[in-house]
Amino acid sequence: MIQVNKLTKDFSLTRKQRKELGDEYKDTKTLRAVDDISFECQPGRIFGLLGPNGAGKTTTLRMVATMLKPSQGSISVSGYDSVSNGQKVREQIGFMTGQTALYDRLTPTEMVKYIADLHGMNKNEYQKRKNHLFDILDMHSFADRRIARLSSGMKQKTSIARTIIHDPPVMVFDEPTSGLDVMTSRAIMDLIRSCREEGKTVIFSTHRMGEANQVCDDIAIIYKGKFFYNDTLDAFKSEMTQATFEDEFIYRVGEA
Repeated sequence: MIQVNKLTKDFSLTRKQRKELGDEYKDTKTLRAVDDISFECQPGRIFGLLGPNGAGKTTTLRMVATMLKPSQGSISVSGYDSVSNGQKVREQIGFMTGQTALYDRLTPTEMVKYIADLHGMNKNEYQKRKNHLFDILDMHSFADRRIARLSSGMKQKTSIARTIIHDPPVMVFDEPTSGLDVMTSRAIMDLIRSCREEGKTVIFSTHRMGEANQVCDDIAIIYKGKFFYNDTLDAFKSEMTQATFEDEFIYRVGEA
């Protein structure tokens, strides 16, 4: 479970940054990227964090994963506080972004095995988990090629397998399908669904409303660091006043 309470994140701005941001920030020294948000992600459910680019999604998820420290508020992951017990939180989480950051000279098998060794997985546990992931992601055909020679979709699949090889109970997906082809995107969405079926806690950020509509159980809409909706997907659909899910999202962001 992920529990977030009154979370806020401020970033200090240099003079150059204030100038680049325009007149709105010329007299301020900080930028509030996330502004007093609260939410819960339950096991066996997919929580969708929806918003346009720059809304505060990635900043929020990086705080959940202990990559950034909150300015205010608290985050609990599987009962561990993200600030006072960051190492335990990191052990609970698999964090997946659109940036692969892989070692080009390794193969997918070597890359995944390296991460498994860091997590202390035994040989049998690793082999079973690796075969399961490579089956779901259809990776066997390129498992022993050098990563430098792989397509972007193959690299993304390798990055996902590396991220979740240790079978963490909490999964964080930060726009994992960004820039990928339809087939690769579908494989990743299938994997996200399988995480729910395994009873994992899943938080999934995206600006693609079609993806959210496919897999999410609960959603929150974030814009300029603030929440403007936080409820179940079914409740959102029942309240819609626009013709499509995407139109409703655009309408609500516009109202915000």
